[in-house]
Amino acid sequence: MDKRNLAFGKTNYIILAAGLILVIIGMILMSGNGSDETHFNPEIFSTMRIKVAPVVCTIGFLSIVGAIMYKPKENDNTDVVPEENEVK
Repeated sequence: MDKRNLAFGKTNYIILAAGLILVIIGMILMSGNGSDETHFNPEIFSTMRIKVAPVVCTIGFLSIVGAIMYKPKENDNTDVVPEENEVK
């Protein structure tokens, strides 16, 4: 398969994978035991669940958007081509 036909480059996939891992980590940080009718679990109001985990997820989602929008610079060396009859 020709590389010119791919939508993303290697850097895009790396950033996309890192963002996906951050989102998964954020969701894991938000999970845990909940409360039921007979037992109240005060852990559902912990700082990690209501502050840290949403920030981690947000950073992950923003990096996924950044990976989609990132366009690497193209290396064109055709701009500077010395001519054979050029005066030195």
